[in-house]
Amino acid sequence: QVQLVESGGGLVQAGGSLRLSCAASGRIYKMYAMGWFHQAPGKEREFVTAIVWSSGATYYADSVKGRFSISRDNAKNMVYLQMNSLKPEDTAVYSCAGQLNYQSRNYADSGQYDYWGHGTQVTVSS
Repeated sequence: QVQLVESGGGLVQAGGSLRLSCAASGRIYKMYAMGWFHQAPGKEREFVTAIVWSSGATYYADSVKGRFSISRDNAKNMVYLQMNSLKPEDTAVYSCAGQLNYQSRNYADSGQYDYWGHGTQVTVSS
């Protein structure tokens, strides 16, 4: 079993930065990819970014390209989301997710992920 725990959320002004962390325990070495999703109040969960664990290949939603960066630390079983130039519309609960096996390159499909953390709140004030 795999457990994912996010941290690093908080309140930041527009234009500011935050770094989210996702600590993974359990069979993380078997994970094919890790992703970050966010969900704003009253909205559907949306894809933010994903990283293939072995190769380090990354994928981003258009809305965060050039502002957000995903990375992983193999030794620490950690995944990070560096968020720069934050906007009020980035306000949401951010969750990390683990995909056990390769299914397709559609990393934005939340149905491909097998494990989820509970999320951490990010609030960007204008």
